[in-house]
Amino acid sequence: MELLHLVLAAIAGIVIIVLLITQVKLHPLLSLMVGSAGMAIFAGVAYDKSWDSFTTGLGATVANVGLLIVLGSMIGTLLVASGGADRIVDTIIAKTTSRSLPWAMALIAFCVGIPLFFEVGVVILIPVVIYTARRLHQPLMIIAIPALAGLSTLHAFVPPHPGPLAAISSVHANLGLTLGLGLLVAVPTVIVAGPLFAKLAARWVPVLAPEETENEQQQTDNDNKPSFAVSLFIILLPVILMMMSSIIDIAGAAGSVIGRFLVFVGSPLTALFITTVVAMLLLGTARGVKRDELNKIVGGSLAPIASILLIVGAGGGFKQTLVDSGIADVIAHGITESAISPLFAGWLVAVLIRLATGSATVATVTAAGIMAPLVQTMDLSSPMVSLLVLAIGAGSVFFSHVNDAGFWLIKEYFHLSVGQTIKTWSMMETVLSVFGLAVVMLLSLAF
Repeated sequence: MELLHLVLAAIAGIVIIVLLITQVKLHPLLSLMVGSAGMAIFAGVAYDKSWDSFTTGLGATVANVGLLIVLGSMIGTLLVASGGADRIVDTIIAKTTSRSLPWAMALIAFCVGIPLFFEVGVVILIPVVIYTARRLHQPLMIIAIPALAGLSTLHAFVPPHPGPLAAISSVHANLGLTLGLGLLVAVPTVIVAGPLFAKLAARWVPVLAPEETENEQQQTDNDNKPSFAVSLFIILLPVILMMMSSIIDIAGAAGSVIGRFLVFVGSPLTALFITTVVAMLLLGTARGVKRDELNKIVGGSLAPIASILLIVGAGGGFKQTLVDSGIADVIAHGITESAISPLFAGWLVAVLIRLATGSATVATVTAAGIMAPLVQTMDLSSPMVSLLVLAIGAGSVFFSHVNDAGFWLIKEYFHLSVGQTIKTWSMMETVLSVFGLAVVMLLSLAF
């Protein structure tokens, strides 16, 4: 009877969140707050204690993930403001033939997408996609789908994006190992969901690029943009530092003086802090940007991520409510007793929440919270914990539709109908999700 009561409390909490986000159109932060409190009360927690676990979880999540998201946003903003992101795009396109252009767009999105949030990457790349499709008289989807696949894949699988970071924090996965495995999953997934699926999408929706408008006229100062090498170095620096730390750990050399230092330098917070400082020097000071202007650029990166920070934090609060009420243990026990693979279970939970709420971030942090107690039975250094994070990430991007802000962003930018957006963007996300899970499951066979 107690088991049924806790399961119903979990269902009630998730239903409240889903209805508030999808029907009432309440902000996800407030929806998660109400859903967490409702779930706690249904589970038998006194109403005047219903916020306790939520606030504890929110604080812990922001403490673990918040600064990483902030520093990642600063790096991305510096790349955009300096023209470094443009330099990468221009350099790759200049060396590309029309036949290999879809592959080049996937590569561009993959590089640009590592430090940039999905929405920022879309804003940067969509004008390039439209301009390129116009100039080379190519079907729009041949160019657009690879770029979108590159951005969305990184958003789902690779830190320092908010979803993977939050999931890593919830299940206590090794960040360096998750980063390495995430890149390993991302490469074939981008190929299948990007250039290969683009051919099919272009047949389904054979549209051309929208006509040019006056607002799209751009003034560029190529002489003052950072070089391609510098721009790429900034993008890859945190990846190199974190991967290096992971290698030192795996090699068992973390106890030496040099090994200890490299592990510290490769910790997520230190790696992103170092990259932020280097980006300020190479993308700002070295180009003659004055200190006040540089501080303004860096400060301007904070406002756009306030909502992301709070949603991720609220997801952590919801997770802590699940744990403290005993609900998460019940769900984890049920999965353990069943024949369902934990990786598939994590993917499926994320898919259901994604379909209901439209938010990949909410789907990731909620599914990670539900799956967290299951990890207690695993070795936290095991690759299986990292693969669980990636399986959840794959589920979080399944079939974007009308309740997802990204759906409307793509529809309006490319001047598509709802049906055309479903045939292209939504189906691409589904291919990405399913194939990404397949790669994760294949990798799991090796461990």
